[in-house]
Amino acid sequence: MMNSITLVCLLMCTGVSSFRFEELTQYVNSHEEEFIETLRQWIAVESDSSDVTKRSDLHRMMDMTAEKLRLIGGSVEMVDVGTQTLPNGSSIALPKVVTARFGEDPSKRTVCVYGHVDVQPAKKEDGWATDPYELTDIDGNLYGRGASDNKAPVLAWIHTVEVYKALNIDLPVNVKFIIEGMEETGSNGLDDMIVAQKDSFFSDVDYIIISDCVWLSKRPALTYGTRGNCYFFAEVEGPKKDLHSGVYGGTVMEPMTDLIGILDKLISPSGKILIPGIREAVAHLSDEEWKMYQDIEFDLESYKREIGLSQLMYSNKVDLLAHRWRHPTVSIHGIEGAFSSPGTKTVIPAKVIAKFSIRQVPNMDPAMVEKQVTDYLHSVFAKRKSPNKLNVTMVIGAKPWLADPKHPLYEAGKAAVKRVFAVEPDLIREGGTIPIARSFQDVTGKSIIMLPIGGFDDGLHSQNEKISRYNYMEGTKLFIAFLHEVSQMEKH
Repeated sequence: MMNSITLVCLLMCTGVSSFRFEELTQYVNSHEEEFIETLRQWIAVESDSSDVTKRSDLHRMMDMTAEKLRLIGGSVEMVDVGTQTLPNGSSIALPKVVTARFGEDPSKRTVCVYGHVDVQPAKKEDGWATDPYELTDIDGNLYGRGASDNKAPVLAWIHTVEVYKALNIDLPVNVKFIIEGMEETGSNGLDDMIVAQKDSFFSDVDYIIISDCVWLSKRPALTYGTRGNCYFFAEVEGPKKDLHSGVYGGTVMEPMTDLIGILDKLISPSGKILIPGIREAVAHLSDEEWKMYQDIEFDLESYKREIGLSQLMYSNKVDLLAHRWRHPTVSIHGIEGAFSSPGTKTVIPAKVIAKFSIRQVPNMDPAMVEKQVTDYLHSVFAKRKSPNKLNVTMVIGAKPWLADPKHPLYEAGKAAVKRVFAVEPDLIREGGTIPIARSFQDVTGKSIIMLPIGGFDDGLHSQNEKISRYNYMEGTKLFIAFLHEVSQMEKH
């Protein structure tokens, strides 16, 4: 019979390391209430990055994040990323970016976890059933602004390191954190920081992990792509002031009529983009990709019920998912200058500005899209023979991100999901935009995986945002398992 000393020697000599998964996950189970209490404290901070009057709360949120990382033994820095210029010309300090390091063993791989702790605006009167800044547990769901986007996932990663440390178990990889406070408003200052620290903070990083996304269904998922976003303002300016429609109606070409006329030429009722060159740039859906989409767990009827519609643009799963993830789309978001208050004011606005966006997919270039949209709208406007003036401006040009789902990093993700949830994960893409993924990819050249733990029904950016206890705790276990699986990957 082999004795324990011989067994340890054999394990060391063969390069096999023990993974005390049951012990690690039991610690998570026994500290569930403690972890939820930490989330409660974080939710209570109104870290709304869009509201400059809440900037002190945002600074406090970054301090709390740094302190939590210090308490579990991290080497922490708070990096100054400059100031933000306000519309009135004044400036205000941006929240510092928190970085942390756990482990510097050159024989181990190093992963970098990205997250953010700022949130979207929220008020109870917006339609919340509970106070958005008071974590409320209802039927196993933890309601609060930022619960799923992105405070609980950030904490789950911190808990992952905390559990290893508490049990005095060596982390299987070196872990770095980069946590910001301006993601919801464009990650001001972060791109410059990434460039500045490419050869320092990121020099020994092998892989970057982002958990700022959610599952598609009740089945766990790995995300390998996101769409980009080109956001436009189209301004039509006419008379020098607003006019009374009873006095001037019928005598002038109205800016609002012109604007609605050109917006109508952006997309057909069936969803076909009418701007020349946009659809032609989209990569063809391969047979392999079609098969991947076919195997994904997704129920169209549930999707319709969730959003409250009786009919969708497409009637089968593959078409719907393809147009949600890997085809561009035009969305019209609103018109400024129009009289929007209740009542029957009969004004002809002198100037109106439409806001619309085009979600980008691989093979589309924002600079080219800007030219295509600008040239097309001016050609459409010229046909109206209007004396009014049109100005088209692209204010955001975020590129899409796409990873190789066959990369060993995704194999490690699959193995971790199977260990924790006992199912194969869906491989999915996101229809939304996470610009930082493309920034990391372009600047550092590192491989990236998106590893979500949020639920498909968490209501990100909406009223009654939540994360379930189940996803929070099991998500922490997933991250624990993933670090182990990364440590077992062959060199790539």
